[in-house]
Amino acid sequence: MTPRPAAPTPLAATRTAPAPAGPTAGRPGPAAHPEPAATAGRRPRPAGGPLVLGVRHHGPGSARAVLAALDAGRPKAVLVEGPPEADALVALAADEEMRPPVALLAHAVDDPGRAAFWPMAAFSPEWAAIRWALAHGAEVRFIDLPAAHTLAASDPTWDDSEEYAPEDAGADGLRVDPIAELARTAGHDDAERWWEDVVELRGATDPFAPFEALAEAMGALREAYGHGGHPRDLVREAHMRIRLRAAQKEYGDDLAVVCGAWHVPALLRRTTLAADRALLKGMPKVKTELTWVPWTHRRLARRSGYGAGIEAPGWYAHLFTAPDRPVERWMTKVAGLLRDEDLPVSSAHVIEAVRLADTLAVLRGRPLPGLGETTDAIRAVMGDGSDVALDLVRDRLVVGDVLGTVPAGAPAVPLQRDLERLQRGLRLKPEAQERELDLDLRKDNDAARSRLLHRLRLLGVAWGTPVAGRGSTGTFRESWRLRWEPELHVQVAEAGVWGTTVEAAATARAESQAAAAGELAAITSLAEHCLLAGLTDALPAVLHALADRAALDTDVAHLAHALPALARSLRYGDVRATDTTALAEVATGLADRICVGLPPACAGLDTDAATEMRERVDGVHAAIALLADREEGGGERGAEGGSGLADRWAGVLRRLAGRDRVPGVVRGRAVRLLLDEGRFGADEAARLMGLALSPGTPAAEAAAWVEGFVGGASGGGLLLVHDERLLGLVDDWLSGVSADAFTDVLPLLRRTFAAYEPGVRRTLGELVARGPGAGGPAAATVTAPGFAPVPDAQRADAVLPLLQLILGTEAAA
Repeated sequence: MTPRPAAPTPLAATRTAPAPAGPTAGRPGPAAHPEPAATAGRRPRPAGGPLVLGVRHHGPGSARAVLAALDAGRPKAVLVEGPPEADALVALAADEEMRPPVALLAHAVDDPGRAAFWPMAAFSPEWAAIRWALAHGAEVRFIDLPAAHTLAASDPTWDDSEEYAPEDAGADGLRVDPIAELARTAGHDDAERWWEDVVELRGATDPFAPFEALAEAMGALREAYGHGGHPRDLVREAHMRIRLRAAQKEYGDDLAVVCGAWHVPALLRRTTLAADRALLKGMPKVKTELTWVPWTHRRLARRSGYGAGIEAPGWYAHLFTAPDRPVERWMTKVAGLLRDEDLPVSSAHVIEAVRLADTLAVLRGRPLPGLGETTDAIRAVMGDGSDVALDLVRDRLVVGDVLGTVPAGAPAVPLQRDLERLQRGLRLKPEAQERELDLDLRKDNDAARSRLLHRLRLLGVAWGTPVAGRGSTGTFRESWRLRWEPELHVQVAEAGVWGTTVEAAATARAESQAAAAGELAAITSLAEHCLLAGLTDALPAVLHALADRAALDTDVAHLAHALPALARSLRYGDVRATDTTALAEVATGLADRICVGLPPACAGLDTDAATEMRERVDGVHAAIALLADREEGGGERGAEGGSGLADRWAGVLRRLAGRDRVPGVVRGRAVRLLLDEGRFGADEAARLMGLALSPGTPAAEAAAWVEGFVGGASGGGLLLVHDERLLGLVDDWLSGVSADAFTDVLPLLRRTFAAYEPGVRRTLGELVARGPGAGGPAAATVTAPGFAPVPDAQRADAVLPLLQLILGTEAAA
């Protein structure tokens, strides 16, 4: 287990399952649990003792050394650092469908969100030992602290760095990094490079020699630093010794132990069974369930959460699996990747990159080129000194998007089984690499995919995220961004409390949320999600809660905030062939109440409230447009009859536009909406703008009116470009603002005009720069909107050569 985000050193990497808090899991002092002075020189397999192989987790060199030692020792049983509850799952590792990276997942039965992972990659020594044992008929047992104790801790991913006293660590009061200490002793300042040179890139003729040397070094460190600032390791090591004694009773010393190198001195230490049991006495525990789940290389590379902090899992996998010539094979992979991206890389590039990497390794005194040398060579030879290609190599190869698989026989909650069935039926394969999925809801399979993704979102399983489509924006199109993360297995387990199938669980979750929702907007959003997810069984409960809440809510702002989601829901219901009659009745009732209560609700608002109300007006306007279209399509009274919903809303906007007590930003927006709908002519809009920008209006109020009229993403800049009469009014008003008032309104105006596209701002600047008499704002007031008083013949003639070329008449001309 690698919940701790520390760098992958033997100390940090071997603490694979943090021990829970308990009465015996405190900080025993050196006197209570002293480290013996005689462990420093012990061999990993003393005469008559078991074979103890100290490793660095997720290290390809350690994995190769473990395989060599097991081949030489041929033990009858292999004990591996991991939760003992997983013993029943070991046989699945031999299944053909089990492909690493994978992880053991443990979660509390009563609280599935309390979970922990033990990741294993193909190059992990534990995985190599398990596969060796299964292939050679040896028994496999896990010996670390049980997951029942680990998950009983306050935080299963707990890092004990916050809970130790300075006297528990080194002389300087810091946590001990064993690799850094060994590298410093050897005269190296780069611990990672030193470890790679002495372990990962070297072989050994004696299969036991590396483990003997590492055990001796770790023994010296434990003698000097004790538990090194990690007191809970003492509890875990006590349990390991208990499991080791039990195995020795069955197999004698004909067994091997694969564990973190930091723990080797503790396992070789002579203690009594009673002393070890005393350390474990009274520890809390919870009922747990375990299974295998797929893992990813990208997740291994993370240093937070359940990541392992392996900076280059793809590179490590390559080192472990390459039969020979690892540098040449790596450069060939890189060249293939760059060629797939249409970058010019030839065989000559590969040859020169290999030569440069070898040369750099010699100059730097390394036994073989490491990741640093190959990276420098790729940058210089294949990337022409640029990091653009190198970033691609880091993402795709050094880290990678490898996603492991587990057999169908692995234990899983019923909801996970149903999800897997749906994924297979819909041909929606989980992938570690992020990808975009475009759906056409007119197709049955795409519609079913959409329902599944929306149901998972409602359950809190964040497999897919809706994104803006690249093509059509119609309601029959959806775009999603998908990426499967290992933590989603935990989210599925948590959601399993709602039901055994995705549909049943999403329905129960929606009904529960409807009953607990306290705000009207939350219920309307839930109704929208139910329609998107096709949860027709949940709609009655949601609509009942919606009707009750809407009847009790008298805040017009709340009603205005809730209506857009209802209108969208009706539109989604149409495209998904869902009966939304009851929903339409609620939406129409809300719209009527908004029409009645909005004008008085807009009076006397402060600046922030007025800005928020403008956004509510925009939302209601769009929602009523959808409702009015539905009303007209149903044969009810339309706009021409003067009694339709659209006409009633237009009347509300007229009242807002003409009331002085309504804030300027809301009045300006009302005028703009009426102008866009054709209910106000350009003359009426110009008249109201002239009144709002008259000298008697405070500058701040006038600026707010301008922001409401032409601000936001509503195309106000284009309106000023094409109607120079309105631009002239704004220009005249702004020119007449006093210096003191101009300073006050400048931030508001900058915010308004900064939202325009650069081309629109440039065009407005050109129009204003022309000035009166040159087709600028003041001169345009006597012409039709968008036209100068006199045609510019010279500019018009400039198009003739191109037109003649297109028509093929240049010769005749």
